[in-house]
Amino acid sequence: MKKSPNQPHYFIPQPLDNKRLAHLCGPLDENLRQISSALDVTIFRRGEKFIVSGTNAERAVAVLDRFYTRADKPVSVEDVQLALVEQRATATIDAELDDADIAVDKKDKTEIESPVLKTRKHDLRGRTPHQSQYLHAILEHDITFGVGPAGTGKTYLAVACAVDALERDAVQRIVLTRPAVEAGERLGFLPGDLAQKVDPYLRPLYDALYDLLGFDRTQKLFEKQAIEIAPLAYMRGRTLNHAFIILDEAQNTTPEQMKMFLTRIGFGSKAVVTGDVTQIDLHHGQKSGLVDALNVLHDVRGIAFSRFTSSDVVRHPMVARIVDAYEAVSGAGNSHNAHSAQVTSSTAVKRLSQGLTQSAKPRHAKK
Repeated sequence: MKKSPNQPHYFIPQPLDNKRLAHLCGPLDENLRQISSALDVTIFRRGEKFIVSGTNAERAVAVLDRFYTRADKPVSVEDVQLALVEQRATATIDAELDDADIAVDKKDKTEIESPVLKTRKHDLRGRTPHQSQYLHAILEHDITFGVGPAGTGKTYLAVACAVDALERDAVQRIVLTRPAVEAGERLGFLPGDLAQKVDPYLRPLYDALYDLLGFDRTQKLFEKQAIEIAPLAYMRGRTLNHAFIILDEAQNTTPEQMKMFLTRIGFGSKAVVTGDVTQIDLHHGQKSGLVDALNVLHDVRGIAFSRFTSSDVVRHPMVARIVDAYEAVSGAGNSHNAHSAQVTSSTAVKRLSQGLTQSAKPRHAKK
């Protein structure tokens, strides 16, 4: 008999091992708090017995059981958060397929094998089905667009593929670029040479390179110009052959800049364009080059488009909730604006018809 969502679920580890139990719970039960916060459940532990209450209690018990089987060594908070991300993404896709009444391809959609990349991090892989699809798209296409909210791994995975291509000698250099647009602030004049002026805008790409290659190796590759920083404004007229090119924060490009960037690609090159269409920092009324490209290029062969959702966020579990909250408010605002526009339009039509009716009435001559 299936339990109702409000009934508590119980988990008793088998076989009982106090060392595994301590690793599962983490220091001061920190791992349990992470699971409780991410799945919105209440976890009460008395000795070896866990009592889980909440709508997602069954999923929480599955997570506890999964980690207990691999708790022969300490389980870090990062391991817990990554596992919760994977389960959240799989559950979301399963729900979407169930709503669409699709059962044949469910296994294929949720169990996409992630390609192995040659980087310093041996455990690097796509944590969600969408991330695995994104990696396959980059490896199989010359131009790939990665579009989605913050924290979904668009930039990090693109840099990982670039490092993999460089290590395998598939390309001769990595070219990193992004538009120099501040996020709602005006920083004014920045001192230094060209690289120093652009460095603050490319810091996320630097962080990914240091993580995947190490600081020393990254610096050596910069000295050999195997890794190049190319400001978007200065790329006109260039042809980039045998290069892996990454355009980050593409939502802040103009349509002219986007066309200019995409036409720089030469022989033996790959390009990855990443961006979040909900975080556009252009002047009000200025069209985003990323939004324009998604509309113009959707039928062009050889170009792949990967879209991410909040279920692909690989950061603190609260980030996914924040993205969902903003999307809900944005959706409600769009519905309200559409309704207001409809009411305004109908009112205008009504007034226009009344005016036409009045003007059509015969005017009586003054006596």
